[in-house]
Amino acid sequence: MTEPSWQSLAHSRWECKYHVVFIPKYRRKAIYGEIRASLGRIFHERAWQKECRIVEGHLWADHVHRCIEIPPKHAVASIIGFLKGKSAVAIARQFGGKLKNFTGEHFWARGYAVSTVGYELEKVTRDIREQEAEDQAVRF
Repeated sequence: MTEPSWQSLAHSRWECKYHVVFIPKYRRKAIYGEIRASLGRIFHERAWQKECRIVEGHLWADHVHRCIEIPPKHAVASIIGFLKGKSAVAIARQFGGKLKNFTGEHFWARGYAVSTVGYELEKVTRDIREQEAEDQAVRF
C-alpha cells in the first residue's frame, strides 16, 4: 500500500477520494462516439474549476465510473451535481444544437452512487481498470 497523497488547505490537511458511479437518464446507451470523447475533457475541466481532481475513471455506454478527489470544504453532492449539470449543458450545446436558454432537458439520471475510497485507492483504481478490460473483451 502506498502512502496517501495529503493535500493542504489553510487550516487542514486532507486526503479525500470518492468512487462515484452515475448513469444517463433511463440508463440508455448514450455515451459513445463524439460524446464519449468530449465527456472526459469536460469532466476534467469542470472538476478543476471546483479544485477537484479526477484520479481515475472510465466511460461506458450506459454508466460512468470516477474516482475523484474532493476537498473537504466542498460537499460531495454539490460537486457531483455541478459535474453532471455542466456536462449535460455542454453535451446539449455541442451535440444537440442548443446554444442558449438550455432548460428542461436532462442527460443524466437524478441519482448517483458514492463511496469513500480511504486507503483502498489501489483496489478501486484496479477494479475500474479491470472492468474496462472486461468491457473491451466483450466488444470484440
